[in-house]
Amino acid sequence: MGIAEKVAGIFPAPEQVPAQARAAALEQKEYLVNGRIKAWTGPRHEVFSPVSLAGRKGPERVRLGSYPLMTEKEALEALDAAAKAYDEGRGLWPTLSVEARVSHMEDFIWRMKERRSEIVNLLMWEIGKSAEDSAKEFDRTVEYIVDTINALKDLDRSSSRLSMTQGIIAQVKRAPLGVVLCMGPYNYPLNETFTTLIPALLMGNTVVFKPPKYGVLLHRPLLEAFRDSFPKGVVNTLYGEGRKIIGPLMKTGKVNVLAFIGSSKVADILRQQHPAPHRLRCVLGLDAKNAGIVLPDADVDLAVAECLTGALSYNGQRCTALKILFVHRSVQSEFMEKLVTGLEALKLGMPWEPKVKITPLPEDDKVPYLTGVIADAKKHGAKVINECGGLANGNFVYPAVVYPVNEKMRLWREEQFGPVIPVTPFSDIKEPLKYVVDSNFGQQVSVFGRDVEKIAPMLDTLVNQVCRVNVNSQCQRGPDVFPFTGRKDSAEGTLSVSDALRSFSIRTLVAAKDSDANKKLIRGILRGRKSKFLSTDFIL
Repeated sequence: MGIAEKVAGIFPAPEQVPAQARAAALEQKEYLVNGRIKAWTGPRHEVFSPVSLAGRKGPERVRLGSYPLMTEKEALEALDAAAKAYDEGRGLWPTLSVEARVSHMEDFIWRMKERRSEIVNLLMWEIGKSAEDSAKEFDRTVEYIVDTINALKDLDRSSSRLSMTQGIIAQVKRAPLGVVLCMGPYNYPLNETFTTLIPALLMGNTVVFKPPKYGVLLHRPLLEAFRDSFPKGVVNTLYGEGRKIIGPLMKTGKVNVLAFIGSSKVADILRQQHPAPHRLRCVLGLDAKNAGIVLPDADVDLAVAECLTGALSYNGQRCTALKILFVHRSVQSEFMEKLVTGLEALKLGMPWEPKVKITPLPEDDKVPYLTGVIADAKKHGAKVINECGGLANGNFVYPAVVYPVNEKMRLWREEQFGPVIPVTPFSDIKEPLKYVVDSNFGQQVSVFGRDVEKIAPMLDTLVNQVCRVNVNSQCQRGPDVFPFTGRKDSAEGTLSVSDALRSFSIRTLVAAKDSDANKKLIRGILRGRKSKFLSTDFIL
């Protein structure tokens, strides 16, 4: 069967969906606020899967359920609950010991694991992510929570002693910042939302979190887990249109930390709505246009394999995806031929199919957008060099390799966030290096080559332009112990297991002059365990 026929028949009949993969409609009529799961009787937003099923009138999107369309009133109620739970740092949660907060989080992990199959299935249906990758996202998230707990224990152990310097007795620890607004992206709606929410909670902050536009229902199975694992008001949920419910929150000035993963334009709008932006800490994961640079001495087979995975894993819908490839003219023909051959070998189909690589796209406006950037590239001299590249059926788009891409094209500068691979040839290494230097983004880059004399000076240039240089491998976030951030318009703050704990807290200390009276006072506090902050307790 040819590619065109596969795309035309990509959507199955209902009876072809395996029994274990089927999803019952989930009508969410609840939200969590101030420790209560409250009933919602107002309007709801209907959720449709990117997956269509063949019917009498042709393919129809599968309806998955609905969720509340909350208003400014409920949003402010959630914010007030979080602010009350924090109580200017005097609340139960921010004053709990680290060991006690860890205990609450461990309880949450067990409750979360009980809902694994339900959440994985919803992930698959809501955003079109393969069953295999959906399961990996869940498991990686649990692993991230465990690793973050262990990192917090290490951090607390290192702070459990007093120091004496220049006549001052002090204990330096990290303290929470206040109320955190968490907003994650649709491509990793569970994992990346939790990479901000979890460290924020563990450091003693209270949280209001809004799931992304796509990937909302999968959080519903966790509402009871949040309610039962944490004190009231510590975790509160929001649902609805961001423009209507997030702006009012920012304008109150009660949000102390904005944890947002999305576009830089939206982040700028949110920050500017805060009445005291200098008091607002921002932890942001934003846009990226990561380049892959294939040098003349590269292992072409390796470079092709890494570039294919880097450009098309989850249909290229990752901030860490390779979004433009620079290939040296001396290996251009071989690279392009093998790239197209490798692409044609990728399995396309529905998310539940084993080893599927190309699946339908969740964003409603993504298909016309991709069609537009491909047309723009053609207008400026490029061609789609693979058979049926860009062919669409419903929310499914077959990947397109576009060549040669130049600075006149939108694909040169815009983050396509989808299954389109722009490729441009180069003769002088200064060309791709200039691209990276001139780019508005500075997250990562991949370099493919074997010549020490060529790669070494490139590394010295690139590390001052991006925050991760990948040698002979695709761009990626993990392992989560490594720092994850970016320069320019790509990020603000650093996310990783240990860095995130620091991003959602601030160093603070208790200090006193080295006098007999002060020593007696401090000794009394420590021996009587009168303070949770000033303490030498050691977590095992």
